[in-house]
Amino acid sequence: MRLESVRSRPLKQFFSTLDQEYDGERNSEGERHGHGKARLPNGDTYDGEYEHGLRNGQGTYRFRNGACYTGGYLQNKKHGQGTFFYPDGSKYEGGWVNDQRHGYGKYMYANGDTYIGEWFNNNRHGQGTYVYKDTGSKYVGGWVNGNQEGEAELIHLNHRFKGKFLNGNPLGRGKYVFDIGCEQHGEYIEAEQDKGEEEEPSLLVTPKWKASEITKLTPQGENTPFPRKTSLVVAAEAVEERAAAAVTEEEKMPATTVTDGSAEGSDDEPSLHEASREVFSPVKYAGEEDEGSREEENKDQEDQGTTGLEDKEDESKEAE
Repeated sequence: MRLESVRSRPLKQFFSTLDQEYDGERNSEGERHGHGKARLPNGDTYDGEYEHGLRNGQGTYRFRNGACYTGGYLQNKKHGQGTFFYPDGSKYEGGWVNDQRHGYGKYMYANGDTYIGEWFNNNRHGQGTYVYKDTGSKYVGGWVNGNQEGEAELIHLNHRFKGKFLNGNPLGRGKYVFDIGCEQHGEYIEAEQDKGEEEEPSLLVTPKWKASEITKLTPQGENTPFPRKTSLVVAAEAVEERAAAAVTEEEKMPATTVTDGSAEGSDDEPSLHEASREVFSPVKYAGEEDEGSREEENKDQEDQGTTGLEDKEDESKEAE
């Protein structure tokens, strides 16, 4: 008699009795379908669209730790355009695929830095611009799996560097362009390491800048060599003065910055090398790494909550 009475009751009413944590529409099979609100066992909440029991369409998911995502879903995963607010105050707005930042998007970090560009599997990947808030400097160019890599330009207040990057450091031929109207050409070479008999070579070796020549800028952007005597001396002194001022200003960058190596004793023109000392900020800040781990934490919580509700509905179907 009890089983018959259960079967005689409307299916929606039956599931509503078992699932007190969901308020919304269902289909004829009793699955969450349409718009609804749910509270997950871990304390997270979801308000949005469902399809056959899964989050599908537009919705807002609030985590109990203060994080919040609002945007598109596909089969319970973030997909399409959406905005994620993190507990530390950082925010990502852009494309998502399979729960990962993917496509084009903007990330505003907790320390004020910003990145606008391409993403792939949760990493900066492709072409993008990273702006350092403390100094106003910005990196414009290629990225590979979160690292600065490929052709790029590092722009500072009164000068810039154009060249290639690898694993976050400049490497190979490039040039410094100074706003006084000259360029310093040269290349970044890997520094030699002091290796003991049993010591492994360090992977974190900053390349050193080796200057070759100074050229002046023309209105058409063409480079012509300076005369090798007085003009070169004057230009070198001007570059040295401006570079010194730039270094002083850039030393105000975050404490995590990495400086290039000191001048080599074999340089013919120490003043030119001194002028080329450049300060590069590492690609990742501690805040970025923390953000990644926090998002994984949030993802685990979301998955656990979803599993709990799905198990609950499966149990209710078995009870029927």
